[in-house]
Amino acid sequence: MTPETRPAWYRTLGWTAGWLALALLAGLLLGHPWPALALAAIAALGWQAWRLRAFLALMASRQRPRARADRGAWGEVERQLQREHEDARNRARKLLELLRAYRALGDALPDALVVVERDSQRILWFNAAATRLLKLQHPADTGAPLGERLQPLPVAHWLAAGRNAEPINEIGSPHDPGLRLGLRLVPYSEDIWVVIARDVTRLTRLEQVRRDFVANVSHELRTPLTVVHGYLEMLDPTEQPAWAPMLEEMQRQSQRMNQLVEDLLTLSRLEAQEAVEDEVVAMAPMLATLRREAEALSQGRHEVAVADEAGADLLGSTRELHSAFSNLVSNAVRYTPEGGRIAITLERGDDGGAVLAVTDTGFGIPRDHLPRLTERFYRVSASRSREKGGTGLGLAIVKHVLGLHQARLEIDSEVGRGSTFSCHFGADRVRPRRAAGRPA
Repeated sequence: MTPETRPAWYRTLGWTAGWLALALLAGLLLGHPWPALALAAIAALGWQAWRLRAFLALMASRQRPRARADRGAWGEVERQLQREHEDARNRARKLLELLRAYRALGDALPDALVVVERDSQRILWFNAAATRLLKLQHPADTGAPLGERLQPLPVAHWLAAGRNAEPINEIGSPHDPGLRLGLRLVPYSEDIWVVIARDVTRLTRLEQVRRDFVANVSHELRTPLTVVHGYLEMLDPTEQPAWAPMLEEMQRQSQRMNQLVEDLLTLSRLEAQEAVEDEVVAMAPMLATLRREAEALSQGRHEVAVADEAGADLLGSTRELHSAFSNLVSNAVRYTPEGGRIAITLERGDDGGAVLAVTDTGFGIPRDHLPRLTERFYRVSASRSREKGGTGLGLAIVKHVLGLHQARLEIDSEVGRGSTFSCHFGADRVRPRRAAGRPA
């Protein structure tokens, strides 16, 4: 009992006690005290029962309660009920205003928002941008399966992947094939998911312009650089000994420029590819080749170890995979001090896939740099990269090659202890080893 309701309760008890005392006094005057007291008690109970019935009827009617002038317990109950009703109405009004504000905010967003029921994939709500980008119409499409409404987009299978669904990039809009969309699935709750569709047409065009520019410039640079490098090779430093250091530096920078152009062309070609022509990649010869390349680049300055523990081959492009693995091996050799160790291992993954890992005992990479290592031209240390002869495109090439093989690159590194670059392939990319053999 709260302090606010206590006085009303005491007043009701006082009125009841007074009524019974008055009845008892009247009974004593009439000579029948107990019958008079019993009748008074019955009347008091009847009055309380009548008030209870009126209160229950008020609750059942769901009408707005009106506070009475009654200062007793029942009057206080009705006043409390009226206050609760007013608070509930205020909360409902604020909630409605908030809901309207959220709806207005959703309609003002340029991205399409579609609220979907997880199990049935049925549309619960969508904003105005969903009509423009996804051709959803209200109220006809509300309650309909999203995959059915967005045909021919492959959305139903994508939604079935749930939390594991990867974002879809550069897919055509069902409303306008000229629009390119990016789709993302966001789990909102256990039963509700949100599909976000963004118009990436302009970004796609800009990216294509950038790719064309890089490819064209690289092609145009290739010929003059080849000519310059060729003439530099023809110059004999012994004829002009004073020029020897300059010629050596010019040749080194020319070779670096040629390598940079080749890497740019390779990256442009990979970006333009949507898939690779699958073939069975024999991993035993691949590992043997990687070992020879590492030893040739190392010139005996490092210990090179190769372990083939998978006993399986990969499905993909031999050329592209060799390019990716070779980049990882050359990076490991370049950034490992003399006397360090380079380990190349191929083993089976826990999910039935395969993992090729290149581990070194080099300088290591600070953790805050790891997320950006696969960006083009990103360097942890620009001076060290130039000193080692890197172009800054190797890991970007690795990322694109693995993406074409539905694989991923994981990087684990600790400053001063070395790094491990792991290429993870799914079970569908693993094939039984055709012929037994281990790398030499």
